[in-house]
Amino acid sequence: MIPALGLLAAIAFVPLDDRPVTAQLPRLLGRIAGERVLEPPRALLGRYYTAGSPDAIIAWLNGAPQRRSRAFVLSTDMLAYGGLVASRVPGVEYADAAFRLRVLAHLRRAHPHAWIAAFGTIMRLAPTAAPAGSGFFAAAPAWSYLQEYANLHDPPLATEAARAADLRRRIGLPLLESYLATRYRDYAIDRHLIDLARRGIVDRLVLGQDDGGPVGLHVKEVRALAFAAAGAHVAIEPGADELGMALVAHALARSVGWRPRIAVRYSRPDGGTYQDPIEFAPIADAVDALIRRCGGRRVETNPEIVLAVRVPDTDGAQERAFIASLRADERAGTPVALADLSFLQSYAAQGRFAERILRDGIASRLDAYAGWNTNANTVGTALAEAVAAGVGRRNGRYDALAHRTFTFMRFVDDVAFHVDVRPQLIAQVKAAGADPAVLHGALLAAVAARNRALLWNAAVPILRQLDPGYHIAAMTIALPWDRTFETKIAVGIAPPP
Repeated sequence: MIPALGLLAAIAFVPLDDRPVTAQLPRLLGRIAGERVLEPPRALLGRYYTAGSPDAIIAWLNGAPQRRSRAFVLSTDMLAYGGLVASRVPGVEYADAAFRLRVLAHLRRAHPHAWIAAFGTIMRLAPTAAPAGSGFFAAAPAWSYLQEYANLHDPPLATEAARAADLRRRIGLPLLESYLATRYRDYAIDRHLIDLARRGIVDRLVLGQDDGGPVGLHVKEVRALAFAAAGAHVAIEPGADELGMALVAHALARSVGWRPRIAVRYSRPDGGTYQDPIEFAPIADAVDALIRRCGGRRVETNPEIVLAVRVPDTDGAQERAFIASLRADERAGTPVALADLSFLQSYAAQGRFAERILRDGIASRLDAYAGWNTNANTVGTALAEAVAAGVGRRNGRYDALAHRTFTFMRFVDDVAFHVDVRPQLIAQVKAAGADPAVLHGALLAAVAARNRALLWNAAVPILRQLDPGYHIAAMTIALPWDRTFETKIAVGIAPPP
């Protein structure tokens, strides 16, 4: 029997924003491990263009339930600005953001023995997309000009000079200066956070580069931050949305004194060299960083978790060998976390592989599955799930049903939604002459209804293959930010009677 979660010490968690991957999934990791992950009330987290309420969240952190927490995992973007989207726009002054971050020092004084982990982002190159006339910062078409400008070399190459000048003209000096000032504010806050980490106010600080490739305005920022962080407990790595999950997994692993031994198996011998076009480092760098972020260590022999990474351009012979490796690890009883990165090149390829492992029963024996958005997002999700399951097995509070539910949700979301459903929704929106990034009124209702119908139809056969005999007891499906980019699934599945 699993003890009542209310009797257990908790992890106080402040998410990056209210999206499923940043707020819902970290809570579910706690369920798998039989531990409480406390989050601020949903209303305080904001929603899409509406910022969260940092001051109210800081008050929540000082409330009675959180005072009993043994670990804190905190988004500095939420605490300083009100979330990820809010971190990309002007409005919050540096002085106000830095003042809010004094809560970190307060928590250290109030909880001298707690583990405090903070995660922030290095501002991405593109502002948040917003339609023309919305009134939001850098609305279309200016955001596309800013995105292109920020992705040029800094300073622009001779071959880029004419285009850079044209983009500056199109953007306009006031908007460009506002954008650059926002970048500098975020950079200055990141430097401030590094100082806090160096002083021991936080035990771990992770700065994730949000959607930035190998070229652009962020390159000098990353280099300068890495120099400032030398010798401190600070990591600078690709990614953003997965950082909360990874650090929650780390906090869970610490609760049982476990440092997971994790081996990595790529689907191609050179798989680690593949580079996601919107990450600044190859896959191997992100994989190694996320193993550490989840509290693990990479090993070559006697692993406690195998991270199986499928990369684009895996040929037929390599795929057969990869599947044989999955089966061998499963037969040996080694937990396998599968991160399928083939979507980076083709969602169709991801869909075909998912169908194969569901049909052959391989998926049913996985400890974790993920395949969405960037290589860091995917790897961080899969590793965090596997670590949470390992923690539950070690502390005696493992919730197998929560674990199966998490994996089922990943197949429905990462495969059914992104491979099959989302393209249909985008086509529906474009046929109506609307923007998939912002839906309103009757069109929003129609697209949301279609999303629910299509995903319900897809979810039933997935569960039948993934967990034969289980059934869907209840499920709600929504478009959490009124756009086609992601979906939210809240589901209860039930085992055979």
